[in-house]
Amino acid sequence: MDKSDRKPIVEDKKDAAMTNLRTYIGTSNHGFAQYAQDEIRKLFPLTKFWLLVPTEVFIFEVPEGTENLLTTLKEQEPMFLRHIQPVVQEWQLTRSETDLDTLKAWLTDAHRTGLIGTGEKVAVQVRKEDGVDVPYAPFAVKAALQEVIVSDLLSEPVVRYADVTISVYISPEKLYVGISKPSDNLSDWSGGAIRFMKEEDQISRAKFKLLEAEQRFGIDFSVARTALDIGAAPGGWTSLLLERGLKVTAIDPASMSPKLQGNPMLKIYKKNASDVKLKPNEFDLLVCDMSWDPRQMGRLVADLLYALQSGGTAIITVKLMHKKPFQTVRDLMKILEPSLFLIKAKQLFHNREELTLYLQKT
Repeated sequence: MDKSDRKPIVEDKKDAAMTNLRTYIGTSNHGFAQYAQDEIRKLFPLTKFWLLVPTEVFIFEVPEGTENLLTTLKEQEPMFLRHIQPVVQEWQLTRSETDLDTLKAWLTDAHRTGLIGTGEKVAVQVRKEDGVDVPYAPFAVKAALQEVIVSDLLSEPVVRYADVTISVYISPEKLYVGISKPSDNLSDWSGGAIRFMKEEDQISRAKFKLLEAEQRFGIDFSVARTALDIGAAPGGWTSLLLERGLKVTAIDPASMSPKLQGNPMLKIYKKNASDVKLKPNEFDLLVCDMSWDPRQMGRLVADLLYALQSGGTAIITVKLMHKKPFQTVRDLMKILEPSLFLIKAKQLFHNREELTLYLQKT
């Protein structure tokens, strides 16, 4: 349903009580909003959706009586839902400085009524849709609210590790605001858009995918000792594992980056993985980031699982070549089971037409 078909959501607390709805803004990677909505609808069949940004950002409403919504979303986290923020209030956009005054007055009132406390670490996250014509930038909105956080809430504005997050979303027609714990947003980054600093000698941007997986899945790579990197060239993932102190065996017929040559912790097989013979139970971590058909990749990984210890971890990216992501994951797991079981599948911010799977060896 596009914007022109969307009915008003909640204009004030009185309306909210009458409609008995809980409203959220959901965000996916571009092109994958429909899949995120399908997953949410499967968990909560009475959910209604309206698009804000086609194929990427949407509003969803669930009945107020929906049990344990946030707990369910975290325990059965949708693969394509990158971030959510609650909507506790919304206003028509004036496209003037009045919008900032409205937000400041709202936050003062939210503190007065106990919606947000005193002395907490508070993050303000502001998103503005492309093309929205307002005389203020997101940083001005953030600064205005931080002024209230310091003066009225007697609290500390922070960027990360907040106790509470204030989310502001600016659409062409409306301002939406929410208050939540960072963990209830699925990601503590604004819109789930996690950013890493590009290093001067970085081999490839693929490293960001493994960095994000490390954070998103709560993996401590440093507790592993030995890693197998299948399809490793040019070495983005290998470089991160070496930084974490692991001994790495990298397999790829293509050349690895010269920056990695001579590293005593690295063994390189410049050949096809099917031609490499490894020792049984040699590794406690297996990673694979290959631009192959998922079934081909799955069979290749399955043939090397004898080298992964029982209880070992696997991080694999799956290319979504045929736009059938749920079936693709099911088909891949038929190949990998019962040797590997799936802990979580997620389309990370640094994924594009792919998913990242976090698995464990039985």
